[in-house]
Order: sequence, then C-alpha cells, then structure tokens
Amino acid sequence: MVVWERPEPPSRPTPGPLSRERIVRAAIRLADADGLEAVSLRKVAAVLDVGPMRLYGYIATKEELLDLMVDEVHGEIRPAGESRREVLRSLAEATRQAAHRHQWFADLIGGRPQLGPNALARLEAVLTGLRGMDVDAVVPVVSAVDSYVIGAVRREVAELRAERATGMDKRQWQVTFGPYLERTFATGRFPALAAVVRNGSHLDADRTFRIGLDFLLDGIEAGVSQR
Repeated sequence: MVVWERPEPPSRPTPGPLSRERIVRAAIRLADADGLEAVSLRKVAAVLDVGPMRLYGYIATKEELLDLMVDEVHGEIRPAGESRREVLRSLAEATRQAAHRHQWFADLIGGRPQLGPNALARLEAVLTGLRGMDVDAVVPVVSAVDSYVIGAVRREVAELRAERATGMDKRQWQVTFGPYLERTFATGRFPALAAVVRNGSHLDADRTFRIGLDFLLDGIEAGVSQR
C-alpha cells in the first residue's frame, strides 16, 4: 500500500503529538535551510523532539519522506487561466516559483511520475485547462513545458549554489573570467560565440526564462493548430 493510502497510527498526546503532515513540514524546513543532505528521519525526529522510532509508524523509509515532501510542494502549484496558453504559462511560472522557494525541489522533480494527491490535483488542473485539445497532444505538450521548466530551474538553482559556494555573484564572475574569454575570442576560433557574448543583451534569469517560455508556447500553439 502506498504511503498516501496507508492509515496513520492512532493519535498519541504524549510525549508529543505526531502526524505525517508535521513530519513532512519539519523535513521541508530542514531542506529549505540546509538542502536535502540535512534531511534524515533521525534529524526530523530531533526537530520534533521525539524518538526516531516513532516516525516509522508514519513513514517507512526516507524515500517515502522525500515523496511526501515533493507532493507537499506540488500543493503550492495551482495552474489557472482562461486559455490553454495562460494555463501552460501559469504551470511554468508556478513551478519555477516553488523551486526557488524550495531549492531542493529542483533536484527531485523530473524523475519518476509523481502520484501523490497534490501532484495529481496539479495535473488535473492543467488537463482541465487544456480540455478540447487533441488527447494525443496533451501529454507531449505538458511534458514539453515541464521539461523546459525543470531544465531552467536546475540551471538557475545551480548558479545560486555556485554563488554561495564561491562568494562571487554573476558580475564578479564576469570580471574574473572576462579577460580569459577575451583572450580566447582573440584567437578567432569562436566567432559566433564571441558575437553573442559581446553584442547580446545579457538578460537576467527572469527575462531569459520568460522569453524562452514564449518561444516554447508559440511552437506549441503552431503545432496544435496544425493537428
């Protein structure tokens, strides 16, 4: 029986009341503060001031805990809109925002299908917004948007982690490595790359994400119209 269907143990008022919700929220607080490596059943039990063995009545393994954490964050993603483009944009933006609130989430999305109640509700909302689309196009369309978002947020989160690890923000990184790139471009081996670096607008992460998303949604609209 999967964790979402398995009943919880009877409530015990002492030494401290527990529930899967309390356990999951404690685990998310740990992950938000210090990453997934900070999450273990022992550490969660310590936060809740209970013995680790008490948690096993609610959650059998760490993998179940991670599944519950991911599903909890899916509950923050509520796609909405009047048109299918608005729904898909809302899906992308809401998923990205959730990944920035919970950076560890970027490491866990995109793997096996998420089947928790919040993940299913998220998908139901998207499919409802896409009602009328060719049924054989729905899954590829949603997968394309999810794949774009997953790739984007993983890159963005990786950059944020690099900033924390090195102490250099984007501007400082450019100052440090700019001379090397100029020497490399001077060899003439990378003319296309040199033109982009020298002449491009160097958009921030928000603009880069939204322009790329517009290109994707334009392509989806064109492809759906041709079917």
